[in-house]
Amino acid sequence: MESGAALIVLAVVVAVVLAVAVAVLARRLGWSAPLMLVAIGAIAALMPGIPRVTIDPNVVLYGVMPPLLYAAATRASFIDLRARRDPILLSSIGLVAFTVLAVGAVGWWLVPGISIAAALAFGAVVAPTDQVAVEAVTRRARLPRMLSTVLEGENLLNDATALVALNSAIIAITATISPLAIGGSFVLEVVGGVAVGLLVGWVLSRARGVLAAPVLDTSLSLVTPFLAFVVAQYVHGSGALAVVVAGLFLGYRAPYFQSAQARVAESLNWRTIQFIVENLVFLLIGLSLPRAVEGAQGSGIPVWKLVLIALGLLLAVVLTRLIWGVAVTPLFRYGPGRMRRVGWPWATVGPWTLAGVRGVVTLAAVFLLPDATPDRSVLQLLAFAVVIGTLLLAVPLPLALRASGLVVTATDQERIEAELLMAEAKSAGLELVRDCAADAVDERVLERLTADAAFVSSSVDEGPTPAGDTLNTAYARLRIQLFQAERRAVLVARSEGRYQEAAVRAVMNILDAEETAARATRQVED
Repeated sequence: MESGAALIVLAVVVAVVLAVAVAVLARRLGWSAPLMLVAIGAIAALMPGIPRVTIDPNVVLYGVMPPLLYAAATRASFIDLRARRDPILLSSIGLVAFTVLAVGAVGWWLVPGISIAAALAFGAVVAPTDQVAVEAVTRRARLPRMLSTVLEGENLLNDATALVALNSAIIAITATISPLAIGGSFVLEVVGGVAVGLLVGWVLSRARGVLAAPVLDTSLSLVTPFLAFVVAQYVHGSGALAVVVAGLFLGYRAPYFQSAQARVAESLNWRTIQFIVENLVFLLIGLSLPRAVEGAQGSGIPVWKLVLIALGLLLAVVLTRLIWGVAVTPLFRYGPGRMRRVGWPWATVGPWTLAGVRGVVTLAAVFLLPDATPDRSVLQLLAFAVVIGTLLLAVPLPLALRASGLVVTATDQERIEAELLMAEAKSAGLELVRDCAADAVDERVLERLTADAAFVSSSVDEGPTPAGDTLNTAYARLRIQLFQAERRAVLVARSEGRYQEAAVRAVMNILDAEETAARATRQVED
């Protein structure tokens, strides 16, 4: 038992180290890290001594999806999502339903012996795009803000629609279900998911607001997605939707109930969790691929025919998305004024189509198909093929963006807005300093506060420095060098034993916090 546990721990350690190494290599070479991890996993699965891996759908649904959805939702902009709700809803509901029907029809035509219900179930399996996979492949491409927001909202919301369609199709495989029952189930899951998400978000925001320690606050944050998911599932709501709503609520309300320390700690923790989990998922896909191939070989369908079927279904998935994009674009060009203001040009359709990557949700959903499903093992292999195929098709996304002529995210405009907002905030701070002038506050303290705030406010009106930087950028760069020199001095003092460790750690924490702020300024400028 001890040796088995040690092997599991060793496997996890090796997987995490491998994920870090692949991420570093992929960034240097400009390759796709997800595809590299899938390939490495598939090669490793063929090596002698490597145990066969099977995806447990419950582990994925309850252990993987909630934290990944929550991490993405807390970083999403509720304001941007609300402003572009029309294309998001059309994609997350209308496109999913269209994909279920279209891909289901193609699957029923191509896969020998498959029933209509099973074909529709497969359509529901491959219908939702995946937040993790889309972020992984679009991270290397500078997307227009509008397109990135629509993709983000679509990925967050379409899981609920697809899982409702899948549940209905699974019931239809073994029983009869009416369209009225499907509609009722969808409404129940949506209402239940939204209600539970808002309730969990509100309760935890109140509870976390009274916690002074960032460690306690982050601890509650870590259980939030699992709590929302389980409670929503218990009341027959959508667990995925509950997690997304809770994440959006808490992410939007965080500045009102969290301290700055707690927000920094939570952000770093969730970024780490997301990085580890999403990379392990792609590695798991590769490790599971040989087993899926073996299962499909027992179906009696020739390999060449399986390849053609997989290509046909992949083509159906891509064309379905392309057709939907072409069909709804006129609404944003010539429709009501609210939709025209979204700014969805024809050139957006191509990059949006390529960005429709499938991932962990598809893999978890296909393993939910009951054992009585005709050609279940074949459908599992075909789902793998769609996931890998969409990952491959997303590789030329940066080229497609350049060819489309779309204006990438206006970083200069965002930088200017950030500077203006900071200047406005500093102006409010200066008002406070002036109010404090009448109090018994040391004049030297007021002078320092005034100088810092006035520098940021005046830098907005100044031109670039001789080096081509703004004053804020030059100031932040020099501050970072200053902090590094101060940190070296502290480490020297510690090595000489001239101060207690508690004092050293306290000073290091202060320097780390100040350097984090300076680096954040540089990121905004760059």
